[in-house]
Amino acid sequence: MPEKLDAIDRQLLSLLQANAREPAAILARKLKLARSTVVGRLARLERDGAIAGYGVRLGHRLEDAAVRAYCFISVLPKTPAAVIRELARIPEVEEVSSVSGPFDYLVFLRCETHEQLDDLLDHIGLLDGVKQTQTSIVLSRKLDRRNAIG
Repeated sequence: MPEKLDAIDRQLLSLLQANAREPAAILARKLKLARSTVVGRLARLERDGAIAGYGVRLGHRLEDAAVRAYCFISVLPKTPAAVIRELARIPEVEEVSSVSGPFDYLVFLRCETHEQLDDLLDHIGLLDGVKQTQTSIVLSRKLDRRNAIG
């Protein structure tokens, strides 16, 4: 069973979210801890599943240039698993969430151009099992707390 995160764990995770490549020695200095303590905490956070992996966040130039959209998808009975498998094969599909309401899934898409998004939406609409889609293009992000630790 994972341990509860304390204030130091949350600070450590916050520092890693800002820069996952930060060396343990610098993290230790920022947290005013011994390097071995930070390494031990990182190992525990990884083991307990608080840290699932390390990745890359796009810089503002790439992020701001992207065409992002949310696509609601309604699927036919007995087809959800097949539709999810097909969506998983599409690199522009960044997230698929099961939702309540008139649609079954909410899909977050990231494309380089509006033309690419248009082609992608046509492709998604033609997938076997997809009954209906409804898409909203993201105009701008007003608030983003994805990196906040609570």
